[in-house]
This record gives sequence, C-alpha cells and structure tokens, in this order.
Amino acid sequence: MGQQHCMQTQPLFTLAATTLDAPDARELAQFYQDLLGWPIRKEEPGWVEIAPPDRRAGLSFQTEPLFTRPRWPSTRFEQQMMMHLDIEVNDLSSAVEHALALGATMTDFQPQDDVRVLCDPAGHPFCLFVRTGPGA
Repeated sequence: MGQQHCMQTQPLFTLAATTLDAPDARELAQFYQDLLGWPIRKEEPGWVEIAPPDRRAGLSFQTEPLFTRPRWPSTRFEQQMMMHLDIEVNDLSSAVEHALALGATMTDFQPQDDVRVLCDPAGHPFCLFVRTGPGA
C-alpha cells in the first residue's frame, strides 16, 4: 500500500530585517538611522536593529571583528560585494548630498543616470534612485 501524506499548511515567513556586518555595529546603525530616519528597535552589545515606525522589515547591524570592506565594482582578488541596498528617493541630488554629509562616499563608477551608487562608512555599496518610467 502507498504512503499516506498529511496535508500541512505552509508556515508563515516574514522578512524581519537584512543584517549588515561592520567593524562597529553602532556606528553603522547610526549612519543608516540618520539616512533613513528610522528609530532603533533593539540594541545590545555588538548588535543594533533599526526599522520604520510601521514595523515593516528593517536593517540590523552586527559587529564583525574580521570585517573586510567590499570592493565595487568587483575584482577577482578582493572582497566582493555580496548584496546591496536599493533606496528609493524623491530627489536624487539632495538625497546624494544628504548621504555624503552623513559620511557616505560616491563610487567612481555610476552605471545609470537615475541611480547613484554610494558606499556607507563601512564600505557597503548602496544605491539611491528615483523611480522612472511606467508606474512611477
């Protein structure tokens, strides 16, 4: 006789945060807190979480003593970027100015006219963009 299969409902999955490693979690969290205007949700030694007030997914930061700054654009022999954040803004030039004033740096390579690639103080690349085209 055949095996009986129980019908199970799929568990609910909710993305709570994206976590970035840094030499100093608190320092990097402060940068993104100032950039995004999100409050701290949780803080403990070596760990900080920030999130929008509506409790959607936020960002977490953990201190990693062996952290190596990523390189973008990637090269074969240096730490490659494993991910990046895309942050929509309503005014690209003022958003870039704000990010630079907080300690971000502009990358040399800018692949698109409506996107600016910057690096946070720990070296993680992130993109600021203005939505264009259909549905903008």
